[in-house]
Amino acid sequence: MANLESTTAAPSVAEVVARLERLPPSRWHVRMRSIIGVAWFFDAFDALAIAYVLPVLIGMWKLSPLEIGSLIAVGYVGQAIGSLFFGWLAERWGRVPCALITLAIFTVFSFLCAFAWSLQSLMWLRFLQGIGLGGEIPILHAYVNEFANSKRRGRFTVITQLPFPLGLFAAALIGTWTVPHWGWQSMFIIGALPALLALPLRLLLPESPRWLVNNGKAREAGKVLDGIEASITAEGKTLPPLTTGASVMPTTARFGDLLRGIYLRRSLVIWAMWFCCYLVVYGLAGWLPSIYRTVYKLSVQEALQYGLISSIAGLLGCVIAAWLIDIIGRRLLIAACMVLGGLPMLALYWASALSAWEVLVLVCISFALTNAVALCLGIYTAENYPTSLRAFGSGVGSMWVRIASILGPYLVGFTLPLAGVGTVFVLFGAVSIIGGLICLMFAIETRGRVLEELSPPLTP
Repeated sequence: MANLESTTAAPSVAEVVARLERLPPSRWHVRMRSIIGVAWFFDAFDALAIAYVLPVLIGMWKLSPLEIGSLIAVGYVGQAIGSLFFGWLAERWGRVPCALITLAIFTVFSFLCAFAWSLQSLMWLRFLQGIGLGGEIPILHAYVNEFANSKRRGRFTVITQLPFPLGLFAAALIGTWTVPHWGWQSMFIIGALPALLALPLRLLLPESPRWLVNNGKAREAGKVLDGIEASITAEGKTLPPLTTGASVMPTTARFGDLLRGIYLRRSLVIWAMWFCCYLVVYGLAGWLPSIYRTVYKLSVQEALQYGLISSIAGLLGCVIAAWLIDIIGRRLLIAACMVLGGLPMLALYWASALSAWEVLVLVCISFALTNAVALCLGIYTAENYPTSLRAFGSGVGSMWVRIASILGPYLVGFTLPLAGVGTVFVLFGAVSIIGGLICLMFAIETRGRVLEELSPPLTP
């Protein structure tokens, strides 16, 4: 191991990576992850709010199954555009400024959704809200990964993402009470106002040193690391010797590299896993309260309560994933959860003969496992690309999430009246199993490896 001495000169890529790798867990990391977590929480809350508004709007606006699917899907159209555009922009402008822009967009339009006066107006507002929501998530995935130590990166990143399923749970919990008592508009107001508090907090985040040094701003990267190291030593912690075990070069990847060399297979596998996972996650999450309401004739209150129970199961699955990801690795965990999560969906082919409670139990098992996958895919995608492609690669992966999220609600809307609820569940189960098999056969393992070693630049 070669010793690297930090000097006042602009640090090299190797020195920046080595300084990040040696940082011990600290209050600085807790503060950074807490700020990111606030944004992730409200991302999730606003993304799922529509599911708990729909049972009211269905009766009030006399929505057909196709109109319900359109209202759910239009937000994901905006998210697909936002993930692709802001993932691209974050490679040029940096992680932090783009994250601030996306946070402002989704906060403003979430609030305006509360004042929608028709199906068409709500669809337009959700589309614009979705641009901010979709743009922020891949940026956060890239940002957190770029500060994580390779030996603890899985748990470090997944725990940082736990506010996302907490936001889904909060949307279910709050929606169950506020929608019947305060009206459907309350969900959008609650989702927007607290997010405003995250704007000044986000100003406390430094830019990613990995992004800085890869964009010709090595001195700025050094200053960011100086500040982090000073904060950690002020806690009374000693920094380990500065070492590196590999020659690390700047990454100068082009966007076309997503489909070239080693990244062709990685991209195709990642896109397939994102698509399969989220076709199930959002297809069911957006529709379940309405299915309970229309197929099983539950009251609005009961339908929302059943959705809340499913969200609790999803949260438990995420906690389990955070514990296991650095123990058994990404590939085996994702594959096992997708395959096992699809089996209860196949059993629900006979859903019409089951009670709503029996359906809920099987759905909860599937939700726990598929939500664990959803939490792991963000870190896994960011690990598979070099710094100069990380946000954009995550954005393209997230775009496939949105495509799946668009098709999922429409799939339910078309299939439910034609073939029944049992066929809907079987389709989702088959998709989940296919995604798991793709992961098992073609994905690489990334546990415990430095990002720059995992994702080297390609030769021209």
